[in-house]
Amino acid sequence: MMKTDASRAGMALPARVGSSQPRVQSRREDPAAPRAGVPGTRQSGRADGRAPSDGDAIPARHVAVVGAGLAGLAAALSLKREGWRVTLVERSRLLGGKATSFQLGDIEMDSGQHAILGCYSSFLEFVDELGMRGDLRIQERFDVLMLTDTGRARLRALRLPAPLHLALPFLRFRALGVRSRLQVARALLAARRPRGGEEGETFAAWLHRHGQGTQAQRVFWEPFLVPALNAPFDRVSAAAGLMVVRTALLGSRDAARIGYATVPLARFAERAAEQCDQVLLRTPVTGLHVEGGELRGLLTGDAEIGVDAAVLAVPPERLVRMAGAEALEVPDLETFTTQPIVDVHLWYERPIGAGADGDPASSHRGSPPLAGAAEPRSAHPAIERSQDPADVWPYLDFAAMTGSPVQWIFAKGPGYLCCSLSSAGDLISQPEERLVALADSELRSRLTELGGATLLRGVAVRDPEATFVPAPGLRRPGPATALANAVLAGCWTDTGWPATMEGAVRSGRAAARTLMAALPNQERATGPGPARTSRVELGGGS
Repeated sequence: MMKTDASRAGMALPARVGSSQPRVQSRREDPAAPRAGVPGTRQSGRADGRAPSDGDAIPARHVAVVGAGLAGLAAALSLKREGWRVTLVERSRLLGGKATSFQLGDIEMDSGQHAILGCYSSFLEFVDELGMRGDLRIQERFDVLMLTDTGRARLRALRLPAPLHLALPFLRFRALGVRSRLQVARALLAARRPRGGEEGETFAAWLHRHGQGTQAQRVFWEPFLVPALNAPFDRVSAAAGLMVVRTALLGSRDAARIGYATVPLARFAERAAEQCDQVLLRTPVTGLHVEGGELRGLLTGDAEIGVDAAVLAVPPERLVRMAGAEALEVPDLETFTTQPIVDVHLWYERPIGAGADGDPASSHRGSPPLAGAAEPRSAHPAIERSQDPADVWPYLDFAAMTGSPVQWIFAKGPGYLCCSLSSAGDLISQPEERLVALADSELRSRLTELGGATLLRGVAVRDPEATFVPAPGLRRPGPATALANAVLAGCWTDTGWPATMEGAVRSGRAAARTLMAALPNQERATGPGPARTSRVELGGGS
């Protein structure tokens, strides 16, 4: 963000307007009047004013999906697949929500470094539906390099059934002393047996109750759980922390495999949006037109978009500010709190890979490059484009750092490292130069390979409200509301998951299922193949 947020630092998508403009109704018009030209509205007459005959095709229901993040896009694809006519409405000029990309000079950057786990079944299905599985880089098995203040250690799963695939390597995990390994092992055994009261207890209290010492928390629990929950352990429920433990660490053999996208995240959102009938960018929805216990339209400034139904895939702090949102009767929206994330991008001049003495043989040889990698593009003109990260940093695609504000680092390209700082409440307001200096200092303290490298450039990307906090006792609503034709989506809804890409996709699919059950779409849209999409920027968005 270069001292701003991603949406303002980004570049707008070029407007690609199709043959049909979206119908935007003035709020001064009679809402009961026929809305000629709006695809999929409740209008029963024909465009020529005559009553429809038995041979006329009745338009499919028209749904507006508010919010073009992963939750909204997943809902849009599900509804479109079932024949609904879908209009995607996004207040920003970028698609993807928290998982988007923006242009900063000659560099296209993601708004945040998102990791993917093997247990993200719904997200992986979503990517498959887009035909983009080849743009993900996922480990064949769990394999993490840990950079501690005393050296390096590696935790790599064996090709054995769960839980032996991780249990046996953990016994030899030298980053932890024997006592700490026993502490963690006992806690993992206890985590396998769910007990009552986990929603009301903090994860910090659970760890203390199960005898987790300072080293066990610093080296094992914090690197894996703080990024997953994006909050201090004393602010999240034990249920949220244990959900991550049971699903990823105690789940199937493939559950904890780590990966990431090899293309800018915006490519996934753009591919999904192409399936929608219309996409309205820079169109903030400011209110809901509710009449007779039914949602009739979405208010956007001085205009109204007529709809048969809507998926509201927006965060709780935006939902509560919408005029008319009280008709949804969604409780406790004001109880949600958020935590920030900071990502610091660093570009170094000298190719990395040799040890401090310049001898490549002195470098640590550990995790092999992940399978299925696409050729990375250079993110800086000074970097030689023909080099692959595996050639210049042969043991690292990513690594965890213990006892550091930088929890994870990712090798994005030759000389290009991205540092992820989760639960960054103490850092979010720091000047960019301090954040860059902090990340550079932390990396140099653990990576001797950086000893002679010159830092060419550093960029800090901040998200002040990155994720919701799964606090003890927090009541997360389901997709249904008091209005049968309005449903909720977003990773903050009751998916059982923390704020992740998996939770977002699950919520979007659940919202679509709920809407289809309440309003069966008996009239399908005609015509084979994907919809012809029009993209329009109406202005007024942030």
